[in-house]
Amino acid sequence: MLTIAGIFVLYLGLMVFIGFKFYNKTASMSDYILGGRKLNSWVTAMSAQASDMSGWLLIGLPGTAYVIYGGTSEAIWTAVGLVIGTYLNWLFVARRLRKYTEVSGNSLTLPDFFENRFRDKKHILKVISSVFIVIFFLVYSSSQFAAGGKLFNTIFGVDYTVGLIIGAGIILAYTALGGFTAVCWTDTIQGTIMFFALMFVPVMAIFSMGGLNEVALRLAELTPESLGFFPEIDGRVNTMLLASALGWGLGYFGQPHILVRFMAIDSPDMIKKSRLIAMVWVIITLACAVAIGIIGKAYMPDLADGETIYMAMINLMFSDVVSGILLTAILAAIMSTASSQLLVSASSVSKDLYATLFKKDQNSKELVWISRMTVVGVSVVAILIALDPASSVFGLVSSAWGGFGAAFGPMILFSLFWRRMTLPGAIAGMITGGVVDIIWFLKSGGIFDIYEIIPGFLASSVVIVLVSLATKLPEEIAREFDSVKTAKL
Repeated sequence: MLTIAGIFVLYLGLMVFIGFKFYNKTASMSDYILGGRKLNSWVTAMSAQASDMSGWLLIGLPGTAYVIYGGTSEAIWTAVGLVIGTYLNWLFVARRLRKYTEVSGNSLTLPDFFENRFRDKKHILKVISSVFIVIFFLVYSSSQFAAGGKLFNTIFGVDYTVGLIIGAGIILAYTALGGFTAVCWTDTIQGTIMFFALMFVPVMAIFSMGGLNEVALRLAELTPESLGFFPEIDGRVNTMLLASALGWGLGYFGQPHILVRFMAIDSPDMIKKSRLIAMVWVIITLACAVAIGIIGKAYMPDLADGETIYMAMINLMFSDVVSGILLTAILAAIMSTASSQLLVSASSVSKDLYATLFKKDQNSKELVWISRMTVVGVSVVAILIALDPASSVFGLVSSAWGGFGAAFGPMILFSLFWRRMTLPGAIAGMITGGVVDIIWFLKSGGIFDIYEIIPGFLASSVVIVLVSLATKLPEEIAREFDSVKTAKL
C-alpha cells in the first residue's frame, strides 16, 4: 500500500509542478483562459478528449456495464452515442467555431462569443450563459470529486470525505496556478495514461480467467438470459432507454470545457489532424471501459458498488507497483476534467460576470486573480455537493451533461450555421433549453422517463427558429456571418 501511495504522490507532485511552471506565463486573461490560442494538434485532441471523459470513463461507465440486467446495453449504446457525437462535433463545429470566435471580436469564452455574435449590448446572453455554466459545472465538478473520494476510500481505506478533499485540493492547486496551458498539458499526460490503462486491464483479466470462452461461461451462470445488445422491457426493445443512451451524443455540441479547446488551437487547418487523433482515442477508450464492466462482472460478480470494479480488479490482479501506475489513470481522468471545468467556471465569473457588471479592464491582472479565487469558491461548493458517499458518478455527470447539451447545444449549432438567427431567438432558446432540461429531470418517470437532454435540445431548437423568424436580423450580424467562411487566420 505504501508503494501505491508513493506512486500517487509522485504523480500528483508532477501535476502541481506543471502548474508552477506555467504560473509566470499567465499574466493576461487570454493566457489564463485560452493559452493565447497556441495549442498544437496533439495537445488539442488529447486535452479535449481527456477533459471530456472524466472519472466517469473509469468509474461511471464500467459501473453501468457491470449491471447485466439492462445496464450493459445502456452502457453500450451510451458509448455509441458518444462516439457519434464526438465525430460530428470535430467534423462540423471545431473549425467553424475556431474561426468565428476570432472573427467575432476575438472571443475568449462562449458567453463572450454569444455576446459578440449577436451584438448584445445589454449583456443579457453573457450573464444568462455564465449563470448556467456555473450551475451545471458545480454539479459536474462534484461528480469528479465524488470519484476521487471513491478512489481513495477503495484503495487506501481512508474516509470518503478525506479522500474527496485530498483529490480536490490537488486539482485546485495546479488549476489556480497555471491556468489553461497547464491544464491542457496535464490533460495530454493524463489522456495518455488513461488510454493505455484502459486497454491493459480487460486484456489481463481475460487472460487470468483463461480466455473469452471462460468469461462467457461465467456470465451465462449469472443470468439465464442473453446480455442482449438492445435494452429490453417486457420482451420488447426499450425505445426510451435506447434513445436516452444515444442522446448523450447531443451533449457534445454544448460542453464549454470541450468547445474551448477548439477555440484555442493554433490554426483551423490543424483541426483535421486533431480529429483523427481524438477519434482513435475515444473509440478505443469507450470500448475498453464497457469491456471492463462486462468482464469485471464475470471476474468479480458480487461487488456492492459496481462503480468500483476497475479499482477492485486492479487490486486483485496486480502487484503494488503495477496497481499504483494503473490507478493513476483514475486520478488522471478525474483531474483532467475537473480542472477544465473549474477553469471555464472561473473565466465565466471573472471575465463574463465580474468584468461586465463592474466594467473592469478585460486584460487586467486583477481578473486573473478573480479567476483563481473563483476556482477555490467553486471547488468548495462542489465538495459540499459531493459529500454524500452514495453519490453516483454516472448520475451526476448525466445531469450536468444534459443541462449543457440542452442550454448550449442548439445555441452553438444555430449560431455557427444559421445566418438568420437573431438575439431574441438566442436568448429565448438558451433559457428554454436549460429550463426544460431541469424540469424534465425533476419530473422523471412516465413520459418523462427519457433523458432530459432530448426534450430540452428539441424545445430550444424550435424556440430559436420561431423567435428568430419573428424578429429582425441586423445587417451587421449578417455581414459578419458571411465573412467567416472566407476569413484567413
